[in-house]
Amino acid sequence: MKLSDFKALTFDVYGTLIDWESGMVNGLKPLTDKVSRSLTRDDILEAHAYYESTAQKWTPSKKYYDLLAVVYRRLAEEWGVEVTWEECQAYGLSVRQWPAFDDSRKALAYLKQHFKLVVLTNTDNLSFQGSNARLDVHFDGVYTAEDVGSYKPADRNFDYMLETLARQGIEKSDILHTAESMFHDHAPANKHGLTNCWIYRRHDKEGFGATMNPGDMPTYNFQFNSMMDMVKAHQAELAA
Repeated sequence: MKLSDFKALTFDVYGTLIDWESGMVNGLKPLTDKVSRSLTRDDILEAHAYYESTAQKWTPSKKYYDLLAVVYRRLAEEWGVEVTWEECQAYGLSVRQWPAFDDSRKALAYLKQHFKLVVLTNTDNLSFQGSNARLDVHFDGVYTAEDVGSYKPADRNFDYMLETLARQGIEKSDILHTAESMFHDHAPANKHGLTNCWIYRRHDKEGFGATMNPGDMPTYNFQFNSMMDMVKAHQAELAA
């Protein structure tokens, strides 16, 4: 199996192309600065992962920026801090300012020459618009949680993507699902029979950070520690 066997790369964005963990930690600073006890970066991310996944489970049709406002309030309650709803909303709207990983823009520009690039993201259209400007690439398909009415790892999101791509002549065997999150992406990719590529951004860290523990580790067909590592592997295939 080679990277060049595929026609389309379907991407998770946040955690894979956008450094959402840094975006979260920075966006939560007005809250965490008020917390009386010491919180590590992973304490913050793991609590966020819990409340985010819980909100996505119970309110799957809520737009991501509205959902994050609720997450902010739940975190404030857990940490014993008083916040206003306006502060909660400001955090929800911060997604557009979350930074891209340093290699994302260059890697996508290269991959665009060889593949259709498709987004399957747990965000809303407004927030993704800001992130897309940072990535500076035209995606051939953008499927947001807002479009689908549910959040990954729900089957609905992957069914929507596969059905829409099939209409364009892209079959499941043509797709390489490319993502960081084992919980949101690789577990459902296994379930749906998708070939998958793990971009292991947290290769130098313990735990799962801003994503929930998937339980039994999903399998994957390719693994790279960065998007540029993926690009180099593709270049090596073409040169062979």
